[in-house]
Amino acid sequence: MIASLLASPGAVIMVVGALVGIASSLLGAFLVLRRSSMLADAISHSVLLGIVVVFLLTRDHHSPWFILGAAAVGVLTVALTELLASSKRVKIDAAIGLVFTFLFALAILLINLLARNVHIDTHAVLLGEISFVWLDTTPLAGLEVPKALLSIGAVTLINALFVTLFYKELKLATFDPGLAAALGFSPTLIFYLLLSLTSITAVTAFEAVGAILLIAFVIVPPAAGYLLTDRLWLMLLWGGLISIASSILGYLAAVALDASISGMMASVAGGFLALAFLAGPRYGLVAQELRRRRSRFDNAERMLLVHLYQHEGQPGSQEERRVAALASHLRWRPREISHLLQHSLDHGLVTRGPSDTLLLTPKGRVLAQEVLEPWRG
Repeated sequence: MIASLLASPGAVIMVVGALVGIASSLLGAFLVLRRSSMLADAISHSVLLGIVVVFLLTRDHHSPWFILGAAAVGVLTVALTELLASSKRVKIDAAIGLVFTFLFALAILLINLLARNVHIDTHAVLLGEISFVWLDTTPLAGLEVPKALLSIGAVTLINALFVTLFYKELKLATFDPGLAAALGFSPTLIFYLLLSLTSITAVTAFEAVGAILLIAFVIVPPAAGYLLTDRLWLMLLWGGLISIASSILGYLAAVALDASISGMMASVAGGFLALAFLAGPRYGLVAQELRRRRSRFDNAERMLLVHLYQHEGQPGSQEERRVAALASHLRWRPREISHLLQHSLDHGLVTRGPSDTLLLTPKGRVLAQEVLEPWRG
């Protein structure tokens, strides 16, 4: 089964895409919660400087120091950003833009000045090409295994272990850094470990999706998960599921439309985010509108009960409690009154009296008294 999977280019592409998404979203969830999502953008661009510097020092295209160089520049990006932001003269978003454009531009200059004749394809680094990951293989246990599958698989495992082992610390440092510090944890150290792994994930995923599309996998799945749940572990789970679905559906759509595979995967992930934004159970636009309508309806029902309660035993109460008079007295439309009355009758809050009047039930009277209680002091 594994041999047949590895022999299928489409299967390899979908698995690599899913692993990139899972590895990225596991870390991206904490960046989203910290409102530091754009640091992923900064890191994914600036780590190119680490790659270039390591190459210039080693002259080796496959140097294992690439990972450390990328991680170091990723940490440098965050340190410089925080240094600028701490001056209070530059806001955090402007600081991110200044730092990563400077470091990325420096990397491009070094390539053009010192490595012009060396194959460091900045276009491939930015955009990647997941279509070809199945071609570059290495023998393993008698099988030809794509190198990208091994590298991104290892990074996914490392990220999963990091989140699992330090779940409590990550959660505490994200939601309450002060308490984390008081309990002996170092929120700053945890944050820099998170960003170092983000840098390693970025440089590992370059071959598959490139720097620009990596940002979508780091931010979009966890952001969609954030709209779907208030629980951190469910947010991480949703991020992984959306990454897998985006990889599979993105590949199938790209093949059908003859479009960029990695770009289509990112677009599908964006579609899931839009769907969560519209139809999320709590924060979706549809759910919010339904809650607003329900709130208006509940308020109108309470107003009706208070209106009937205040006119009990009062002169002219017969007229005030007539159904036909509610439209003019409470300024409601006939359709709204009909729906409201039916609901109140069904729930035993009012009953119909003689001459088309409304009478409060004991249950409705208690509810009206509860509404008025705060106003009676």
